[in-house]
Amino acid sequence: MRPAQRSVVSLALPRQNINGPSSRLFTTARPTARTTVASGSLGVTERLGRPGPSTISLAPYLARSFASAADATPGQVFRYPHFDKILIANRGEIACRVIRTAKKLGIQTVAVYSEVDATSLHVQMADEAYCIGPAPSSESYLRMDKIIDVCHRSGAQAVHPGYGFLSENADFAERLAAEGIVFIGPPASAIVSMGSKSESKTIMSAAHVPVVPGYHGSNQDTDFLAQQAAAIGYPVLIKAVHGGGGKGMRTVHAPADFAEALGSARREAAKAFGNTDVLVEKYIVRPRHIEVQVFSDTQGECVSLWERDCSVQRRNQKIIEEAPAPGLSAEHRASLGATAVAAAKAVNYVGAGTVEFIFDNDTQEFFFMEMNTRLQVEHPVTEMITGLDLVEWQLEVAAGNPLPLSQSAIPLVGHAFEARIYAENPRNDFLPDSGQLVYLATPTPTHTFAPPVTSASAPPAAPALRLEQGFAQGAQIGVFYDPLIAKLVVHARSRTDALRALRTALDAYHVAGVSTNIAFLRALAAHPAFVAGAVETGFIPKHRAALLPPPTAPARALLAQAALFLVLRARADSPARATPWTALGARRFGGDAHAHRVVLRADGVDVAVHVADAGAEGLFDVVVGARAFGGVRARLVGRDAVEAALEGAVRRATVVVQRAGAEERLTVFGGAGGGGGGRACAACAGVGRRGGGGRGGGAAGALRAPMPSVVVEHEDGDGVRAAGAGVVRAVGCAKGEVVAEGRELVVIDEAEAGGW
Repeated sequence: MRPAQRSVVSLALPRQNINGPSSRLFTTARPTARTTVASGSLGVTERLGRPGPSTISLAPYLARSFASAADATPGQVFRYPHFDKILIANRGEIACRVIRTAKKLGIQTVAVYSEVDATSLHVQMADEAYCIGPAPSSESYLRMDKIIDVCHRSGAQAVHPGYGFLSENADFAERLAAEGIVFIGPPASAIVSMGSKSESKTIMSAAHVPVVPGYHGSNQDTDFLAQQAAAIGYPVLIKAVHGGGGKGMRTVHAPADFAEALGSARREAAKAFGNTDVLVEKYIVRPRHIEVQVFSDTQGECVSLWERDCSVQRRNQKIIEEAPAPGLSAEHRASLGATAVAAAKAVNYVGAGTVEFIFDNDTQEFFFMEMNTRLQVEHPVTEMITGLDLVEWQLEVAAGNPLPLSQSAIPLVGHAFEARIYAENPRNDFLPDSGQLVYLATPTPTHTFAPPVTSASAPPAAPALRLEQGFAQGAQIGVFYDPLIAKLVVHARSRTDALRALRTALDAYHVAGVSTNIAFLRALAAHPAFVAGAVETGFIPKHRAALLPPPTAPARALLAQAALFLVLRARADSPARATPWTALGARRFGGDAHAHRVVLRADGVDVAVHVADAGAEGLFDVVVGARAFGGVRARLVGRDAVEAALEGAVRRATVVVQRAGAEERLTVFGGAGGGGGGRACAACAGVGRRGGGGRGGGAAGALRAPMPSVVVEHEDGDGVRAAGAGVVRAVGCAKGEVVAEGRELVVIDEAEAGGW
């Protein structure tokens, strides 16, 4: 929606081949107000080199022919047409997200993919797709030369980088510009300035944006940094200057721990970013992570699209976000928005950006933390409360057009949550998992994009649900990339209603084949402190016991339902389909009565379940351990569900079966006492479950892989460690090998430790 007073002229302009030798670069003087078209020719001049602070480069935004102002009515805003074709230099859900908006606007899309992503959803959705190399991102998604080559081969006029990979790489933006290709993002100069945490804080201080007290300089001497930490006052936070995603970050509570924490942060920063420089800041004990979505255009306008709260994190990475921030006063909201806009203007920002703040719960002060010069993972919650499509805004701005709305016209309606669904194991320190999505069932989305709203809109009567997903059932979640499966986004008229809608949606999201954080997210969304809005970055450690209680045995009724499924399936199977259950041990009692004995293993405990005919078709007597269920009516529903009348209620359970040698692994969703997250058990046929445990653990005398991973060589002590001294007797892996969770890596004879 655009304000009524702003007229927009959309012109069908002839396009110029941006890859040809006739491409030209243009700049205009930065206007003090919206650029309008007057009679005569459009004021555009040719300029060589990078524009200074008084100019905004329309190159490579233009790089094409355009009509003269005589084609528009005087006083109306000139509007450039969209690109014909764009390339998305990313994968997964963000690539799919960009493709959906492009299709809505009639823009053709080009996907790039690594060899392991050949059948991925983003490849299937795009109009064209090109393989750019092997699985490692350094040989594919980070190869600028290959992506630029695909632009030329496909005729793509612009590149959307998504997030991660090359999205905040200034060299990539400059190389695209040199080739006459538009980078759908900010100027390279802004990426450079905001990419360095120390430089960005120096710029923000000069612009009178509050920053956390600390040392942000270039002196990286260990003793000097220790002195700075002492002057700041403990606790302090060590952060990699070029960091992100929680990497290269350590909290230090005492001077004696500083040197070790600094060394660990530097090692991690070197591996992740190729740079060991750090800054040292005051650690705020009860902080919230609040960020503001900003948008700027090439005419010098910048607006705030309100704030998001991203405080609840694990391993210093966000897993649930919401907008607007709960409990924030109108004064704080206005101040945060104005400060974020000032931060963006301080670096002549263009496009979508996020200004992140630390908010002190104790003092109610906020401080600039960093600026992310890209579209954020959590942008959908902003879209839901404003009714906007931020990817569409990115495309408008990249084409050289003004922002579609002024600050006063941007709505804020209702409340939204986003939950990130990861392939990871919360009980194993949230370490990532990998494997095939054997089964995937999701709640039904109500919207593909945010439903439109205006400042005068009433809050929605019914909750809205979006699903930002990059994988389909059968897809492989590998070890080479981020294990994000999908984002579940809900919007309702209040925070309470939105949170209820989120819990309902999580209950309906079912995955089998890999471990996920769905049950953890469900527990988080129901925690009383979270429901009350008492959020902080230490929320998960503070409430860990309640969020991750000790595992409980599956309900007896659930095991009865699983056994009934196996028995009914075995009876329905044809002789040609061989499973461990087509020849279940059965005995006849009193003529036609049949009895089966099924052994189920749950949480390492074997439970015998006896299922016998109860005299009528579809009726069974079931005994689980010492618990008896008499006269249970049960039937198969399709091939993967069973319906049974247990404990006075008829319940349907979906049962997903995976073969594992002589066993079948069952994942049961719903049913009697099953909950929404799914419960796993094994139908045993003489083969026990694999051992293994936590980080670097496992059986005595062995080191096992704590997660699916690639074996690499470590010399700094940050790898998998033995529990004690011993003699290495065997090595069961090789450098570069991909190993599964629980794989035995090294055998150690602890008895011969000698005098170690």
